[in-house]
Amino acid sequence: MDYGLEDILVAISLFILAALCEIGGGWLVWKWRRENWNLLSFIAGIAILALYGIIPTLQRLPFSRTYAAYGGFFVALSLLWGWAFDAQVPDRWDILGSVVAVGGVFVIMFAPREGNMHG
Repeated sequence: MDYGLEDILVAISLFILAALCEIGGGWLVWKWRRENWNLLSFIAGIAILALYGIIPTLQRLPFSRTYAAYGGFFVALSLLWGWAFDAQVPDRWDILGSVVAVGGVFVIMFAPREGNMHG
């Protein structure tokens, strides 16, 4: 399955949206459970996590490749989230690991393949 520039931008946007929903929803549940935030943060977190479950189904790749590739975005965006919302500044090893993870995404998602992508 060949990807044009528009397809690549859509795929990346979906990964980023999914990651923001998983990280944001998980963060709200974390704050509720670990830092005694109110019940509304828990309910919002669960709702956002449910949305996260739907977003990856919009990708063109099969399940295994979609979730494998998604992991790279999750790694990088989790570190950025921690920096933005919890003042946990990524160090050089976090950055290097994120670059490697996102590089893996591009190999999984966009490497030229012969034949059926589902096979």
